[in-house]
Amino acid sequence: MAFRDVNARRHIGLQQLSSLALAGKTLLGPMKSCKFIVDESTNQSTLICSAARLIESLDLTSAAGQLLNETIQAQNKEFRTGISTLLFLVGAWSNAVLECLQQNVPVSAIVSVMSEGLNSCCEKVQCLQISIHDVNKELCSSSARQNAFKSKTCQIGCDSPLNPQIFLYFQKDISTPGEVIPINSCSRQEDDSNFNKRLVSPLAGFGSIASLVKPAGDKSTSLISGSGVIASSCNKQKLTHSRHFSALGKSHFSNQQGNFQGCILGPSADPCECYGLGHLAMALSHGSQTSVKLLQSIVAYQQERAECSGSSQFNIAEIVTCCLPGLPESYSCVSPGFVTLVSPEQATVIKCFEDKPLRILLMDGDLTEQYRHLGFNRPCNVRTILEHPSLLEGRAEDLWLSSMLDILINFEVNLVLVKGNVCENLMERCIANSILVIGSVARDVLCAFGDVTSAQSVTYLTQLNAACVGSGAQVELWKACDGRAMDLGELVPVWIKVRGIPLLTAVLTTTVASKMQLIEDQFWTSVYRLHHALNDGKVFLGGGAVELLCLSHIQMLAEQPLEPANKNAVKEFHNPCLAASVTEFKSVVLQALASGWKQYLSVVMCNTAKAASELEACTSVDHHLKKAAECGSPSAYILKEFRRGGLLRGGSGPFADHEEGLKVYDNVTAKTEAWRRALDLVLLVLRTDAEIITGPKRNQLLHSHLSSEFMFL
Repeated sequence: MAFRDVNARRHIGLQQLSSLALAGKTLLGPMKSCKFIVDESTNQSTLICSAARLIESLDLTSAAGQLLNETIQAQNKEFRTGISTLLFLVGAWSNAVLECLQQNVPVSAIVSVMSEGLNSCCEKVQCLQISIHDVNKELCSSSARQNAFKSKTCQIGCDSPLNPQIFLYFQKDISTPGEVIPINSCSRQEDDSNFNKRLVSPLAGFGSIASLVKPAGDKSTSLISGSGVIASSCNKQKLTHSRHFSALGKSHFSNQQGNFQGCILGPSADPCECYGLGHLAMALSHGSQTSVKLLQSIVAYQQERAECSGSSQFNIAEIVTCCLPGLPESYSCVSPGFVTLVSPEQATVIKCFEDKPLRILLMDGDLTEQYRHLGFNRPCNVRTILEHPSLLEGRAEDLWLSSMLDILINFEVNLVLVKGNVCENLMERCIANSILVIGSVARDVLCAFGDVTSAQSVTYLTQLNAACVGSGAQVELWKACDGRAMDLGELVPVWIKVRGIPLLTAVLTTTVASKMQLIEDQFWTSVYRLHHALNDGKVFLGGGAVELLCLSHIQMLAEQPLEPANKNAVKEFHNPCLAASVTEFKSVVLQALASGWKQYLSVVMCNTAKAASELEACTSVDHHLKKAAECGSPSAYILKEFRRGGLLRGGSGPFADHEEGLKVYDNVTAKTEAWRRALDLVLLVLRTDAEIITGPKRNQLLHSHLSSEFMFL
């Protein structure tokens, strides 16, 4: 048997991967250059900053493009982060493999050496992992030092806008600028009359505002997660920093259902244990300010609830989003309960409820006549004969609509949440009878309402009984932080809430409709970064530290000869010629692999404006590599530079600190899986253009002048 590399020196598949990856070059790094995607059918444009959105918007007709799309979608589905890294490395390593082919390096040697080199890198970078507990301690202590300095600075009375990354403020109603809500301790007591006005809004207002007031007589220590504000028990003066608010509020602040941003910690409490997640979320955000503020509010709410009820500290299943174009981004907030969009006709039903408790029904399927659950088997050997199908079908539909409506009326159901689609005719009849039906509700939302209302999900309305109907839900029109009711024309936002529900809705707003998708993607990326960090229990040192160590390690391996006693790279080959080729081309292939890391660091530095050109960026990277080699231990050098911030600032590294002393961290599993998926895709495409020849023709080729183009096995 023999095989020949088709177009070995101009591999079409690798060239296609390289071209596709080049389109996402500007999406790499914390400061992304967004792209506009234009829908030719509607001429509407959408602003994106995600490689997943970019790839799904391209017309991928080639086999290599389809493989790239599947790889990116798999990474996005599992991690929701690391996608830009995957896309860039696919392009960088495709070019590296093409260069190896130009130097007549066998495919077998490329596959073996690159795979072993990446595995070695993954093992080497384990020394740059740090546990979540250690990160929390370091970030909390660093934040405390910053806060002490900034509190003294702000007490001088400067009137300049404060940094929104450092301060949060808490507001009940922006239309009453003289009222600021003080922070209260964890409390289960709540006035039901104030329940309907609760809203978590870390970004609401006209600018970067902060207001934190200690109640009189309270000597406890408070720390707002990630906000950079600490009220010390020994400092009795009230801290208020705002150009717009000056009077002290008298309204009660409750954190169980509504305006929760943080709770007062007792003198014996450890702020690092309780509030480190807020700082960790900021360190993992990579500069996404709006997303991290919302995430910190969610973390603070869930951590307070964990202390009071013993539930999980951070549960991603309790988070949903609602996009509201038309309001400024400063109106983005977090609301306890479920905020969703309904038609104006459905919104008219809400006026009939008048804040009264509603009877709620949950449906795990479609609310249509033709819907059948998964696995449903129709009866066999049954034939239905109709003399006038059109008339009978119309009567059957009317009969079904009347029957379903009678069931809802008999059980006094006011609110129906449906996982799937809803029949339009049934929707109209329900509206006429003051029954609010909302479709396309996520399963996690149904579960959350089921837990607090005792409602049980049903698949068909015919299964409904009294035990399936829950109670206690309330519905009202959602209002912005300034008290205005929203009217988006075709859709109206509504707020469904139940006392004690753990569900939180991140309401995302923007005045630019095309930017809505970008804001939602950034928010979920921040959420999943924190989620995966907690699942892993550890994070990588960020700021390019891991990639720099990989580059240093690969270059060191390339300079070393292959040890005869440890030929892991050639164990799979039984042919001595193939084993010899691996040894011969080991240095060339490893250098090609290292070029991917070097391009990664250089492009990120250029994207973050830390280098004027890729040449300048490469010079900076080489400078770090030289100093790491002189140190004798590259990992020790990188760790030292990371701790003092030298690797992250002043053009010395790809990532720059967004705040003094703020460190950047990366996910462990998501990053390494992005590396592996990128290399696996490149090597898969590399091996696809192989022509296998068997039979008598093999002997003819052996004696022909074309024998040099084939490898005989």
